[in-house]
Amino acid sequence: MAADGGSSSQQLPCVFSPKSRQYLALCAQDGRLRIWNTDSKTLHQEYVPSAHLSATCTCIAWGPCRTVKEGPQRKKRKSEAGQVEEKADLLAMGTAAGSILIYSTAKGALHCTLDGGHSGGVNCVQWHPEDSLLYSGSDDTNIVEWDLQTGKPRSKWKADRAAVTSLSVSPDGKLLLSAGQTIKMWDLDTKEVYRKFTGHSTAVTTLCFATTRPPDSNGLYFLSGAAHDRLLSVWQVREDGKDKNSVVSFTLTDEPQHIDLVKSNSKEEAVRMAVVCKDGQLHLFEHFLNGPCKKPLSPSCSVQMSDTKDSPMPIPLLAAALGADTQTVLLAYGAHLQPVIERVEINTAERQVCLTRDVQTNLSLSMETTVSKVKTPIVNAKSRVLVPGLPGHQALVKGSSQASEKRKKDADTKELLIAEQLGEIDLSAASAGKRAPKGTSSLQTDNFAVLLIQGLESSDATILNEVFQTRKDMVIKKTVARLPLPAVLPLVEELTKRLQGHPFTAVLMVRWLKAVLMHHTSYLASLPDLVTQLGALYHMIENRVKMFHKLTKLQGKLYLLMTQVATSDSSNTVKDVDHTAKLVYEEESSDEDEASGDEGLPDNDSENWEEEEAMEEKMDEDEELSEEEEDPGRTDSKANGEEDMDHENESEEE
Repeated sequence: MAADGGSSSQQLPCVFSPKSRQYLALCAQDGRLRIWNTDSKTLHQEYVPSAHLSATCTCIAWGPCRTVKEGPQRKKRKSEAGQVEEKADLLAMGTAAGSILIYSTAKGALHCTLDGGHSGGVNCVQWHPEDSLLYSGSDDTNIVEWDLQTGKPRSKWKADRAAVTSLSVSPDGKLLLSAGQTIKMWDLDTKEVYRKFTGHSTAVTTLCFATTRPPDSNGLYFLSGAAHDRLLSVWQVREDGKDKNSVVSFTLTDEPQHIDLVKSNSKEEAVRMAVVCKDGQLHLFEHFLNGPCKKPLSPSCSVQMSDTKDSPMPIPLLAAALGADTQTVLLAYGAHLQPVIERVEINTAERQVCLTRDVQTNLSLSMETTVSKVKTPIVNAKSRVLVPGLPGHQALVKGSSQASEKRKKDADTKELLIAEQLGEIDLSAASAGKRAPKGTSSLQTDNFAVLLIQGLESSDATILNEVFQTRKDMVIKKTVARLPLPAVLPLVEELTKRLQGHPFTAVLMVRWLKAVLMHHTSYLASLPDLVTQLGALYHMIENRVKMFHKLTKLQGKLYLLMTQVATSDSSNTVKDVDHTAKLVYEEESSDEDEASGDEGLPDNDSENWEEEEAMEEKMDEDEELSEEEEDPGRTDSKANGEEDMDHENESEEE
């Protein structure tokens, strides 16, 4: 059956009903449970849990299809008393608060609530294929077996040292797989561990039995997928117990998010499998499970979806279900709030298949057939009722008549022409920060709103240019706030056109767009065809944001180059300085002479003293040379005299 991988990696629960695939159950980010009919492509039921804001839904699982013949277990479900065919009815939802909600599609309401079993958030729920039992795994490392007839826990046991992230019940209902740090197989009769498997390095998000054969014949296989793991492992339950490692692995492009498979009943029958990955791609596998396989197996066919725009963007797949035919696949793609459901014939002979779809037209078609809670009153055939929230809401732009009626009551003045109104409004005064009298300020903003409505209705560029040139934020906010609701969409379309023009005008248009989103978001959100109307604006903003990142990178590189050029120029100018500084630096670098001198003297004085001493020594040497040349015999006496003088100086210093 469709196995969902729990709540890890922030994926939203999404699963098809078993066997007939009549329903698709989705838990969206706003906490609502939506059940879509796959045949009519419409919203079948919607349920909002009472604690959907405080305890979001983390996992969902359909109960087995049952008939009335199963007797006393189905006494509570009188709605199916007259039906003989099996139908999917009960849906289990695990919440982050630790409780489990059982929803009934036959009643269209909550069947019961299972409380008191877990102290942590529920990560996975699995139904017993025959008995009215439910198994749940939680962050509190426990597994609870629930009895749906009493609504109370039947048994509870500790499964692992870490949180239990995934569960799976065998087709015969005798074995239970659980995954925490390791994968364990439990005997449901004794609640004891039957086998242990090594598991994955990250949290296991998917467990699913692949065969229906008994474990004694070496023919029982199951699958496991983990977060951030691009391999889907297959494990064999052997008689001799030598089954610690996986025997087969399937390669994926990303971690598995949704798995649907057709189980194998014998060795001659292949297992067919459809895996939707986190990146939105679908991989189809077909393999005979008859022992180990050394090499990882690649998918027989990979399917990807894209839109029909000039620059195609991928459309993420949410879930897939295999049909009776090997080439028929039921797909759910698009957004969780409004998925598109389609049955597709895929040519599995090709390794890569790309399906192009126009999601906007599919969405509009499905919205028209969706059961709407807004009731339209019965009126004449000639008149047309337009209510926000109904498809095709394109109301005409009409000015507010209240302001004109008040003016007629207050003063009997004739209506001014558009040109005269433009002349009377002082745009400079409105944009400046001057204080004006109370009457004139309100008159200006009111006139701006009236002019804007007239300009949008007549598509007059002169009027719109005059109004859009306003730079004062307060005037823009008041003008937008006074606009009637039917004028909001034409204003957004006009702003979108002008945003695509000159960048100078785009700066002004962004202010108006910001004011529109601040005041009229609730009205815009009520329009069903908003995606088609605001698609161009969103696409343009997204492209400009992408270009902004490239421009900032380019600016950084240019700034780096400019600074390098500036530093190289400055280094060249330094080389042109007079070279005398180098000689001075070399003289100052001799620290020994300075250290031997008096430390208390200033630097300048010590330098001058050294120069004067050098000059005096030079002059003395010159005099001695001249005296030696004139009287050589005098040198000895002079030397003796100098020695005497030196001794005298030494005695004086002592």
